[in-house]
Amino acid sequence: MIGDWETLKAFALSLNLPCVTLAHPWGHEALKAHGKMWCWWSPFEDAAVFRADIDEREMLMQAAPETYFLHPHYANHPLVLVRAGRIDPDWARPRLIRQWRDAAPKRWLKAWEVAQGLGMTDYMKDP
Repeated sequence: MIGDWETLKAFALSLNLPCVTLAHPWGHEALKAHGKMWCWWSPFEDAAVFRADIDEREMLMQAAPETYFLHPHYANHPLVLVRAGRIDPDWARPRLIRQWRDAAPKRWLKAWEVAQGLGMTDYMKDP
């Protein structure tokens, strides 16, 4: 399980996805993909922040409230918090990849996949 920002950051960077940069929005370290917030640790809670639409967020919080929760700061955004020490890499990996893909300009992503000889299913395979 991933228990802190340094471990999550190393995990995210180990995915070796292009166009990922280190940033310091609002004075806190975060990773951006294609210039958009991609992977970060909440400055309000000891937890990682992941994208999740409102319905998915509610389902996750109901299914495992000891793992998934919400801070009021994020209530109006499609995000969910995952408590430190409860971030399953097998859950985080496809989510981070999907979030990275969602952040990519579609024409860029299509061209990059062709150049790599890849498709979405190739990302989901274990390294």
